[in-house]
Amino acid sequence: MRRPVALRLQAALGTLALAAATGVVLSMPEAAAAAGGATGYATQNGGTTGGAGGQTVRATTGTAIHQALCGRASSSTPITIEVEGTINHGNTSKVSGDSCNTAADKIELKQISNVTLVGVGNGAVFDQLGIHIREASNIVIQNVTVRNVKKSGSPTSNGGDAIGMESDVRNVWVDHTTLEASGGESEGYDGLFDMKANTQYVTLSYSTLRNSGRGGLIGSSESDVSNGYVTFHHNLYENIDSRAPLLRGGTAHMYNNHYKGLSKSGINSRAGAKAKVDSNYFEDSKDVLGTFYTDAAGSWQVSGNIYDNVTWSQPGEDNNPAGPDPQSNTSVSIPYSYPLDDASCVPDVVSATAGANKGLKVSDGSCTPQNPDPTDPTDPTDPDPTDPPTGTNLSIGAGSDGSSKASGTSYGDVRDGDLGTYWSPAGTTGSVSVKWSSATTVAKINIREAAGSAGTIGSYRVLNHDSGAVLASGSGAGVIGFQAVSLKKITFEITGASGTPRIAEFETYAP
Repeated sequence: MRRPVALRLQAALGTLALAAATGVVLSMPEAAAAAGGATGYATQNGGTTGGAGGQTVRATTGTAIHQALCGRASSSTPITIEVEGTINHGNTSKVSGDSCNTAADKIELKQISNVTLVGVGNGAVFDQLGIHIREASNIVIQNVTVRNVKKSGSPTSNGGDAIGMESDVRNVWVDHTTLEASGGESEGYDGLFDMKANTQYVTLSYSTLRNSGRGGLIGSSESDVSNGYVTFHHNLYENIDSRAPLLRGGTAHMYNNHYKGLSKSGINSRAGAKAKVDSNYFEDSKDVLGTFYTDAAGSWQVSGNIYDNVTWSQPGEDNNPAGPDPQSNTSVSIPYSYPLDDASCVPDVVSATAGANKGLKVSDGSCTPQNPDPTDPTDPTDPDPTDPPTGTNLSIGAGSDGSSKASGTSYGDVRDGDLGTYWSPAGTTGSVSVKWSSATTVAKINIREAAGSAGTIGSYRVLNHDSGAVLASGSGAGVIGFQAVSLKKITFEITGASGTPRIAEFETYAP
């Protein structure tokens, strides 16, 4: 008999404890927001682009995420929020504003649109804190981990859902995430990925869902059948009791997923739902497809799947397994194109691509993981950006501005060619910009610290202020190269420092 979810976690938790005790630190790659673009049903109904084209900001707390939402000009102003670090109840509070509707016990994406949340740097972990999407549209969530969200016990968040969507939600793309719990309902957890109350045009891709009693659902009851048009592809469902997912009404497309260790049931199509199930790999599981726990039947179309050590229960009044020889009993038309890996290679492809901090790798249908396209825009294209810059310093004679400055300093001091003058932020972090009256092509900057402050600057970002795009990120002052870009304003943003930075010169150079 398969052990309960909570007991099956002990070995994995022991390994994590050993890593912590020995001081092991796992480094994780920087991620580019929405690399490659949305897939599946999220491409329909106008598409899903999140915060593309808007401002990009960095957040290391839940409160900062809410502040970024509330600081927009309107609830629909595009924004990309780069998240790094652990987000939890201790650093998440309600923030008020005309462009947001937030709460203290969850990350609240409510009554808003055009937002991207993407994990960067050393990774983003939402610990015991769920992400709630309500009355919202055009949302992208990428490269984050959401774990141990509870509906009972302490602390509670989001009704126990890692990611939950409800009430007229449209166009959501969740990609390269890790969603996990530490048990089932009796341990206080609910679903990992839930949709209800008229949620449509959603894609879950390249994600890992594990160690939970419930993988997720579409529709909260047999009467909640207005949800649908959901795609699940290249995901790993592992050590899940049931709901992988549970569908009540609507249409869902599952392709190239790896289902492993489903102890009670898997894809549960009910209440008139239609499931198209293409080239998935089911392993060491029970009742991976059918209608279960109800006499309100659903249907399915199957092709190319592999059933490896799958067992099937006997049919009954409230139990209609599709196996042991699954056959199609409906036909589902898919409105988008999709590259399809052969089911035999799905475990290897999914292992290399699914989950947060995998470098956003994807598959093109050739059974070989591919790096994302486009490549990370923070990667310098200059073969040696540390070379001393040559040519004309374009900052001389330009304009400048920035965030709050320390007393006695000036924005203009960073473009006067004088190393004896400098600008400082009001605190340890802040931003300074160089600007021109007409578009100017820049491919390299040189940040020169004033005497006595060398090494103070920690982490930074270089922004195309016109579009909000991140041109480069890293740590320390000096020469920074990036792909040449034409703009009117470029910003150097200090996101971390060991003291009060002093920037003597913000030099800019053409290619």
